[in-house]
Amino acid sequence: MHNVTARDLGLLALRAGVGGALFAHGAQKLFGWFGGAGPEQTGAMFEKLGFRPGKANAIAAGLGEAGGGALLAAGLGTPGAGAAVAGTMIVASSMHVDNGFFSSKGGFEYPAVLGWSAAALALAGPGSLSLDHLLGHRLNRSWMRNLALAAAAPAALAVIARRRRTVAATPAAQPDPVPQQETADR
Repeated sequence: MHNVTARDLGLLALRAGVGGALFAHGAQKLFGWFGGAGPEQTGAMFEKLGFRPGKANAIAAGLGEAGGGALLAAGLGTPGAGAAVAGTMIVASSMHVDNGFFSSKGGFEYPAVLGWSAAALALAGPGSLSLDHLLGHRLNRSWMRNLALAAAAPAALAVIARRRRTVAATPAAQPDPVPQQETADR
């Protein structure tokens, strides 16, 4: 056994905090836990936002968050987990970019911080207090990190582009016309 360093403790704390927050956020979508809407309602919201099919996209986002977050917290498959979270957060950030940076104004600050933190963990590795270390880093190789991170951004950009095409092709909702009886009463 080796000595645990401050770096190992710092990586564990970062993995636990970021991974735990991501897990909780994803579990809201997937299971309705922690006051979340669950896959049906989240899917309906995603559908309205232009992510079609809504439920499948909600499940994909929930898996990216909950699955990626749990794996990051455990330090297992860190390159893939970090890349999955980073890609998911690129898409989440795109939904907030029109509101500016700060989350207090509905901006992309929060998903961006989560995404960058996950990408940084994929690059730095999980440290020795991790399942990756315990398993001899079988799921934490440099080629895995390079491949996963190289694929995350283009995959996220493809999802964003597909959503934008869907939104552009969808006619704007028109307000319900005033029924004739209401008009006559005025």
